[in-house]
Formats: sequence, C-alpha cells, structure tokens
Amino acid sequence: MSQTSREERIDAASRMIRATPQAIFQAFIDPEALISWLPPRGMTGQIMTFEPRRGGSYRLALRYDIPDHSTPGKSSEHMDVVSGRFLEISPDERIVQAVNFESDDTAFNGTMVITWSLVETLSGTNVTIVCEDVPIGISKKDHDEGLKSTLENLANYLE
Repeated sequence: MSQTSREERIDAASRMIRATPQAIFQAFIDPEALISWLPPRGMTGQIMTFEPRRGGSYRLALRYDIPDHSTPGKSSEHMDVVSGRFLEISPDERIVQAVNFESDDTAFNGTMVITWSLVETLSGTNVTIVCEDVPIGISKKDHDEGLKSTLENLANYLE
C-alpha cells in the first residue's frame, strides 16, 4: 500500500524590520516576547513548552479571538495546537523548525519545516520566513496573510 501523496508547497514572506538581528533573535527565543508577536491578527497564543536550543521542543496553542472567524481551527473549532522542534538555531542569523499541527483532519498531517532568516542591512534586518511542505489543509491565501501579519506584529513589537 502506498501512502497518500501530497503536493509539496512552499510559502514565504519577507519584511524589513528596523531592528538589529540580535534584537530580533532575542524576541524569538524569549517565550514571553515570542507569544506577544507570533500569533497572526485575530489570534492569541499560549506557550506550553519552549526549549529554544537545537533539538529542543516546543508546544503552543493559538486561539481565535472571535467565535465567528472565517476559518475553522486545525485542532478544534477555535484553536490550533502546534508541536515543534528546533532543527537549527544560529544566533542572530537563522532558526529552522519542524512543525506539526495536532489535528484529526488528515489535511493537516505532515511536518512543515519553517526557516527564519535574518540578514542585517543598513536599514535594519530583512526577516524572511520560508515554510516548506505546507499541509494541504492550509489555504495559500490564509497562510500568506498569517505570515504577513506575524511579520507586521514583529515589526510593531521591535520598532
């Protein structure tokens, strides 16, 4: 028997942020800072486990702020629960994570690899997020909006 194949999809977003790579990296590895800017617009988060080191794991819940949101959650109607591990942490340069959604819906199965790259420029830091093997249950439009919103939140947090 063969496993159900899925189309490999890569989504990406980038933004110039007026902050140093060091400040951005600190905002990523401090759990209180991270949960204040990571959830996209319309969501709030809670960190249950967070070990920001190579091989370390994390688990977080993202809850929709309003009950009549347009997209159902992956883990329940109003929530996404994510388990992940850090594959690589290069301070002030790059963070690579393997992410799994906790869901009974097979459209959200599989491991998505998220790479955050920080490149210092004269104006600040160019932050790029690349998501590989995006589960088919996540619409491209919703994911692009979420990535853009997260980068906007990070900029607002630091600038």
